Amino acid sequence: MILRARLGVTLGGFDLDVALDVEPGEVVALLGPNGAGKTTVLRALAGLTPLDRGRIEVSNADPAAVHVLDDPVAGIFVPPERRPVGVVFQEYLLFPHMSVLDNVAFGLRARGVDRRVAARHADTWLERMGLDGFADRRPASLSGGQAQRVALARALATDPDVLLLDEPLAALDVGTRGGVRRELRRHLDGFTGSRLLVTHDPVDAQVLADRVVVLENGRIVQAGTLADVTAHPRSRYVADLVGTNLVRGRVRDRTFTTDAGAMLVGHSDEPLAGPAYALVQPASIALHRAPPDGSPRNVIPGTVAGIDEHLDRVRVALDGPIPLVAEITPAALAALALRPGDEVWSVFKATEVAIYVA
Repeated sequence: MILRARLGVTLGGFDLDVALDVEPGEVVALLGPNGAGKTTVLRALAGLTPLDRGRIEVSNADPAAVHVLDDPVAGIFVPPERRPVGVVFQEYLLFPHMSVLDNVAFGLRARGVDRRVAARHADTWLERMGLDGFADRRPASLSGGQAQRVALARALATDPDVLLLDEPLAALDVGTRGGVRRELRRHLDGFTGSRLLVTHDPVDAQVLADRVVVLENGRIVQAGTLADVTAHPRSRYVADLVGTNLVRGRVRDRTFTTDAGAMLVGHSDEPLAGPAYALVQPASIALHRAPPDGSPRNVIPGTVAGIDEHLDRVRVALDGPIPLVAEITPAALAALALRPGDEVWSVFKATEVAIYVA
């Protein structure tokens, strides 16, 4: 089934305006900072937040088989319990007073399926999820990975056309997240409907998704494969997410001028002109206590704003005419004896500055 959604929702001072399509068998990851509107998107698709404008529909290849879930203009609103939509919530939201079997059967029972039929179907899903023997257990006795599988089984037991996953790995500790992530990918591969995953973690997007959509302030700012988005970030959030430096400005030939008037000399395969982005990898930046000798193309003065040491790498945040993050070794940090507030010069080659038009 294909999901076609044009979502317009106004909540107080927040306005969501998103066009989102998910193809059959596709996993789309929705990324964005807190307050971007990711949860509102999920709630609108699930029917928990009605649209103020727009339309949500699911369909197969037959244009006559369109199922409209929400259309304010046409006066159509399908309530959550009647939508062909399964949801796995961030905290799983399993009913603590119910057995695992009854949790999985809940969606079917809410749709009027006979208790015994629902129980048999739920038992089949528990077997698929590798949870044989867990039917009579209570959620409190489950591990994080087991609880997630129960929540996924509950969502899939209703045979939905659309599966929504809200930060499905966020409740897990770091030690178990990798294994559960791989297991989740295997289960998602067996679902042929449309799948939308909300996450803050680029690793989740890399492992689980076919395509990513980046949402900021209620609008889509970038979409594509994670490789495309990583190679050409178009917002500060995306650049921070993938750990690189992104500068906005204008380019003429290979000279880049930031919005604040600072200049960079960069690299592109052909002369460019107009609004653009400059991308500088943190590992390509060398730090100096004094202006270096010679004539390096890019020498940017700055002040150390923060130092973050992690294993064999150190990330140094720099304030200045062009705010940057440099990545150096612990040995380089010790040799420079850097501390917050120190003045430094960032040095990098023109070939290390990738420029692309906005």
